[in-house]
Amino acid sequence: MSAVLGILIGLLVLVRVIGRQVTGSLVTQKSLVVMPLILLGVGVLSLSSAVHSASTGELAFLALDCVVLLGFGFARGASIRLTQTDQGLFQKGTVTTLLLWLVTIGIRVGTSFASAALWPHGGLSKAALALTIGITIGAQNAMIYRRSLAMNIPLAMQQA
Repeated sequence: MSAVLGILIGLLVLVRVIGRQVTGSLVTQKSLVVMPLILLGVGVLSLSSAVHSASTGELAFLALDCVVLLGFGFARGASIRLTQTDQGLFQKGTVTTLLLWLVTIGIRVGTSFASAALWPHGGLSKAALALTIGITIGAQNAMIYRRSLAMNIPLAMQQA
């Protein structure tokens, strides 16, 4: 996947996810699982070709990036307002959620530039774009699900 195509796909995913959080949406099992799984799958496939030529430093940098993004995903999931409606669980992002998204995007962009500067011939950071987005969205959704269980609010049913 070309870098430009990867960036465009990443931006489209983020616009969709952030847009739904700003406007609010019902939380279904599908909405919690499908996008992170697709992104993680695409990310693993993209990464599989780049990981063999990656240095130990690149791999450690990617692991640190993933841990940080995981933490920000959990923080965003904790910042989202969850309410029970007649249809089930409803989520709406807060100002804090939006600020955490901006920091998350800033960190991801910053680590991409840092990785390119440290390892100019390495392609691991570019190849990991879908994986890192999948990790941070998956962590956020896991936190939302955990909170819904703690609040005893059932997920919304998938619309046919």
